[in-house]
Amino acid sequence: MHHDDLALALRLADAADRISLDRFGARDLSIDTKPDTTFVTDADRAVEQRIREVLAAERPDDAILGEEFGSETGGADAHRRWIIDPIDGTAHFLRGAPIWATLIALAVDGVPVVGVVSSPALGARWWAAKGQGAWKLAAGAESPERLQVSGVGTMSEAAVSYNSIQGWDGAGRVDDLLAWQRDVWRARSYGDAWSYMLLAEGTLDAVGEFDLQPYDMAALVPVIEEAGGRFSSIDGQDGPWHGSALATNGLLHDELLARFSR
Repeated sequence: MHHDDLALALRLADAADRISLDRFGARDLSIDTKPDTTFVTDADRAVEQRIREVLAAERPDDAILGEEFGSETGGADAHRRWIIDPIDGTAHFLRGAPIWATLIALAVDGVPVVGVVSSPALGARWWAAKGQGAWKLAAGAESPERLQVSGVGTMSEAAVSYNSIQGWDGAGRVDDLLAWQRDVWRARSYGDAWSYMLLAEGTLDAVGEFDLQPYDMAALVPVIEEAGGRFSSIDGQDGPWHGSALATNGLLHDELLARFSR
């Protein structure tokens, strides 16, 4: 199921990587500030435009939601919707840090069923489709490896990422974050999609984050779930539609939902 959609998503990632790597570190990179005060570069726009061109040709009846050019075709209740973040981590991209990725997802009836996270500057790509497992291909590897979340079931032994203290502060949850950090083995801010991929690999055990959009999360969901983890909002709602993310190895999820409930 969704074999053709996954194959297309991987081809879209190939096209995105060619554009983004060519502009990564470019001295003539064009940088603008959007109305929400976040940055956008010519690479963000070029990647999303290319993905939209391919989708228009190969999936003309599917809807699209992208960070830079919004929603096209199908309406908000579209049966099939591609959800695109052309460069997740634009701030890293424009500063020359390799922690950025193109996120490509397909949601069917609002449920993400295909996800690709491609980080060419890190030399890694992660992907999943419902029922097909989660996979990673690292630079130089001959074949992809199947992903499995960790078996850590005790908070005091957990390694976690909170991604952005500003996001927790903006949600009025800094005290919750500090209390959580005191109770775990290690707490770090790895940043953006990479934190969630470390979770899928079993390196981290939980990730929590506020101030998110669907295109920040949709591609992460299939990878985490197919690796055996759980993904919800911090208040326990399924999917990437509720403005926050709580991703875990599954064993810690209910405890964290209870901890963060209000």
